Amino acid sequence: MSFIEELQWRGMLHQTMPGTEEQLEKEMTSAYIGFDPTAKSLHIGNLATIMLLVHFQRAGHKPYALVGGATGMVGDPSGKSAERQFLDETVLRENQEGIRLQLEKFLEFGDKPNAAVMVNNYDWFKEMGFLQFLREVGKYLTVNYMSSKDSVKNRITTGISYTEFTYQLLQGYDFYHLYKNHGIRLQMGGSDQWGNITTGTELIRRKENNDGSDSEGEVEYSAYALTTPLVTKADGTKFGKSEGGNVWLDPEMTSPYEFYQFWINQADEDCKRLIRVFTLLSKDEIEALETEHAAAPHLRIVQKAIAKDVTTRVHGAEQYDLAVKASEVLYGKATLETLQSLDEVTFKKIFDGVPQTTISKADFNAAGGILDILSVSTNNEIYASKGEARRALQGNAISINKVKISDEKIPVSDITLLNGKFILVGKGKKNHIVEVI
Repeated sequence: MSFIEELQWRGMLHQTMPGTEEQLEKEMTSAYIGFDPTAKSLHIGNLATIMLLVHFQRAGHKPYALVGGATGMVGDPSGKSAERQFLDETVLRENQEGIRLQLEKFLEFGDKPNAAVMVNNYDWFKEMGFLQFLREVGKYLTVNYMSSKDSVKNRITTGISYTEFTYQLLQGYDFYHLYKNHGIRLQMGGSDQWGNITTGTELIRRKENNDGSDSEGEVEYSAYALTTPLVTKADGTKFGKSEGGNVWLDPEMTSPYEFYQFWINQADEDCKRLIRVFTLLSKDEIEALETEHAAAPHLRIVQKAIAKDVTTRVHGAEQYDLAVKASEVLYGKATLETLQSLDEVTFKKIFDGVPQTTISKADFNAAGGILDILSVSTNNEIYASKGEARRALQGNAISINKVKISDEKIPVSDITLLNGKFILVGKGKKNHIVEVI
């Protein structure tokens, strides 16, 4: 299956310039996608375009990932209603390194002919002066041409700075530089990037022909453009955010457990699109999963398949397994062994919002037994008195670390401290955390 055919059945093809498919069929082609280094991590909103590069490489072509060290200092106005804040070079460099490490989880770098390559546009812009930029780039594209782009037209009413107005020239020159120095013939991106990408193809055409005018009629291009639809939910809203904001690929910004839960919680009506865009499952595998899901939608079979595929590639098999165990805890199916396997960060994420009491190590060790922990030592925050705690024990309503407790004489030395500091008290169907510090 060709690259274009793969994108078509997955619903990942939005627009292409004439001649793009012919170029891809003719020879191994190099293409690039730009990534904005305004944060130290990519987020799942970037995953759709990352998957473009993945499928491109799997089809035998050579992918380039451009990290915009220079353009990141300016900011792309596409899809933005206000100007973004500038970032200094040190922060941008740190962000670029984080992005590089994340892309290595998806793309094959190394010595193979179609190995992925990462480039940074700061490397070719840092020595270019303003006058040189005007001569090399500015003279080839008219204000009329630039103003016709949606990224500019949509901002004219609210105001757009000269800096952001010229962003498309910077991105256009990126394409030209890569075309001349790396033989790149194709730029890809989200559908909101069509205007910036075609500015690049136009700049290449005009510079190669030394033509600075807005041409009319049919023209021939030697560089091409391809975009993928922006991923939206069934209700038309933007996909990729949780209640807390962006869902990041960096585990310190979004934990693997939260990442896994994001996919598990997707609506059925959105999953037909999501499983095609974000996983590498084949057409037959996806259709079989969808048939199985339709017969038992409460099992969330498709959501689990997406969550497994994406979480494993982003965070690894070990973190995926941990996220599954954490979900078992959340839905009451966990054992003490499962709880013991959770790291402190994941444990806190799972029980975020659960009532919590803190006691000292000395008070914990001095407690007379389980009844003291359930009442006196915790300032009666779990149960108002020993008597109430005893009645709950006798009614089989108490668990400690997911193990049912009925013996009030259990000593505190028999209680396992999770991560060396936590006790999970099950109070009927509710939970209470005791932290020993």
